[in-house]
Amino acid sequence: MLDSISISIPAQRIFGLLGPNGAGKTSLIRIITGITAADSGKVLFKGEKFSEKHISQIGYLPEERGLYKKMKVGDQLLYLARLKGLTKAQAKENMHTWIEKFNMGDWLQKPIESLSKGMQQKVQFVATIIHNPSLIILDEPFTGFDPINANLLKDEILDLRAKGATIIFSTHRMESVEELCSDIAMINQAKIVLEGSTKNLRSIEKTTEYQLITSSKIESDELLFSILDEKFHEELWHYQLKLHSISPNNFIAKLAANTSIYLFAAKVPSMNDLFIKALQL
Repeated sequence: MLDSISISIPAQRIFGLLGPNGAGKTSLIRIITGITAADSGKVLFKGEKFSEKHISQIGYLPEERGLYKKMKVGDQLLYLARLKGLTKAQAKENMHTWIEKFNMGDWLQKPIESLSKGMQQKVQFVATIIHNPSLIILDEPFTGFDPINANLLKDEILDLRAKGATIIFSTHRMESVEELCSDIAMINQAKIVLEGSTKNLRSIEKTTEYQLITSSKIESDELLFSILDEKFHEELWHYQLKLHSISPNNFIAKLAANTSIYLFAAKVPSMNDLFIKALQL
């Protein structure tokens, strides 16, 4: 169940669709892909009302994987590519391109059930993008991957975007959002609670916390600022501060009279910070 959700996904960008379990992300994805019909409203695909002709332009990697476990890898990829409208020759050409890229040549004659979870995930990803879709929807794509293969997949996602694909990326991993997404929408209890470019969302969030590096030790002044963390490293003092009744400019001017300042910077909120704050509103 979704509550009057309206989002616009910029073309050729990686759009993060975020939210806790049960928020409505999967329901929205099912409506976008035409798997589920909306009770009201409409879906536009490149400005046109979504219809059957657009389905072949979408690649969808669901959180619940759907490969045929008894079927051989090569046969399965060719079959799924043909379902998306490719000729047999196109399907073979595209399959071998991705097989070579992911070093999967030895798997073609193996049934899916004989592969590890990570290997199956690679096959599922190739099946998702084998027909060169213009819209790619990835629901928790890094599940089952070790760090090396996760980085390989990240590189491929970025390359697909650079080649013109629009990508909807649904995940719980905020570090992946930090690395990949230029725009996000966060859903909680079936409603949009946060939306916009990651750059703008992080820059407009007001902060009173700062990072400071000085040549000499400073003492807190509870009326003006408090020290949250203090470390002495490589002959310099490193601080995390929270300003109270003093502006950053006045604080720097006051401090500069007594010590050399090597760094003073506002603490920019992470996507995880924004995520938690939005869920608490």
